Amino acid sequence: MTQSTRPALTLLLLALTSSAAGQTLIETTTSIGIQNTLQQGTSGGLGSALQSAQNAAQTVQNAQQAAAVALPAVPAPTPFTPAQTTQLSASQSLLKEGKYPQARAGFEALIAQNYAQPEPHFGLGLALFALGDFKGANFEFTQLSLLAPDRFEGPYNLGVIASRERRYDDALRLYGSAATLARGRVALTVQRQVLDALAAEQTRAAAYPALVTTLTEIATLAPDDTAVQFRLVQAQTLAGQGAQALPGAYALMQREPARADIVLLIADIYVAQGLSERAIRELDAATARVTAGAARGSLLLRKANLLSAGGDTRGAVLAAQAAADTDGRSASILARLGELRVARNDRPGALTAYLNAVRLAPKNAAYRTDLAAVRLTLGQNAGAFADAVAAIRLFPEAATLARAQYVQGIAAYRQGNYPEARAALRSSALRAANADTYFWLGLSHYALKDYAGAATALGESVKLEPTVNARQNLASALLASARYPEAEAVLRGLVSDNPKNDESWYLLGVTQRAQRRESEARQALKTAANLGNTRAVAALK
Repeated sequence: MTQSTRPALTLLLLALTSSAAGQTLIETTTSIGIQNTLQQGTSGGLGSALQSAQNAAQTVQNAQQAAAVALPAVPAPTPFTPAQTTQLSASQSLLKEGKYPQARAGFEALIAQNYAQPEPHFGLGLALFALGDFKGANFEFTQLSLLAPDRFEGPYNLGVIASRERRYDDALRLYGSAATLARGRVALTVQRQVLDALAAEQTRAAAYPALVTTLTEIATLAPDDTAVQFRLVQAQTLAGQGAQALPGAYALMQREPARADIVLLIADIYVAQGLSERAIRELDAATARVTAGAARGSLLLRKANLLSAGGDTRGAVLAAQAAADTDGRSASILARLGELRVARNDRPGALTAYLNAVRLAPKNAAYRTDLAAVRLTLGQNAGAFADAVAAIRLFPEAATLARAQYVQGIAAYRQGNYPEARAALRSSALRAANADTYFWLGLSHYALKDYAGAATALGESVKLEPTVNARQNLASALLASARYPEAEAVLRGLVSDNPKNDESWYLLGVTQRAQRRESEARQALKTAANLGNTRAVAALK
């Protein structure tokens, strides 16, 4: 691996001590790049796995003790000779200078001379990692752990490799062991680095109770770090400790009153306690002091969502409109405004909101699909078809693709393009089985005189949602397919459910007449005629 392609993730290089010469060689300490922050909106925990994360250190030590029993005893290290000390120093210098092949050769020579000394294994592991030989590096750090089980560098660096190789359960366990070994024995900055790595894996695993413990320890090491304090409050909230998180959240808000993310977190805590009105009041209070457009917009949008969840759709629209007025460059706010206006049956207003959202985010397939759907409700079939096709060309995820194809199919049907309607709706149904999609697919088959296909699609629609319209159209398709007994069964169910359904009585009479049961047919047709069905009147003549 060339230097230009060398992994950005670096390993921890600490002081190397020579017991023979009594001399400490101080090397530069570098930082690793694993410092994930807890993202808002993450959900869930891992139950029993959380406790295992906290006890990872003891697990690793037990495993090492078991391995020591199974393997031959490791001999006590022989002190370095002066020549070996010089060679160790030279190899370390080569490592710091980025001359990894030369450093590797030097460390391997030292290991051959004095295998039980842990330092050459440590250095060789670093060199091999830098050269991209993770398997070799993993072996050397394992040897370091066996030769020096009280040192945290072994499990820590094994954790780095595990993270890189996406063996996240192993990484979580190894970082837990490293944190235990480092606690109170190394510099505070190094302890922080190890704990940050552990917190990153706990975040990845959604192990929030364990994460609270780790972040509390980090906050003790760095009491003025507001970023850590904020992550701690987030973790407490996600761990179901919202009430306990409030003092810390308010302390942060007092220190930085213009930070919208802190207020949003406080609002989330109150919502989780069933106190949505209190959350809205906190948002209102913060809106008065937060002046930045994007931050202010986020507060107003959260208020809109809370009002909507509480059934106040008018207040939700007003809050979302205020958010859009505050932050007119946010496509997500405009899209949410469109959604809320649809809920209020304000289709023209929703159209304007979605048009603006698509203008700001033209490659967002979901927004364009929503725009197409609103156009469809307004009868703008050509525009709906064009927007749906544009969304499909953006290669959206499956749910959005299915919805775009659904809109495309209905728009094509309404424009008389039945083959394209059938193709789009069939593709949509394959991705997301939906009663309405099958209904329109059945109509498309029927329009193409494919009555068997229509009956199949409409049958699926009835299975998913047995509406009167779907059942009636299914009966028509069965009748057109000459499947008279099946059609009659469907129609008898319809007139039984609603004796005043004149169309179902008419179709029942036609079905019975097709089966040469004229007396029954005339009775059904008379019932339909008496209910005002003109076709039944004509059929009786």
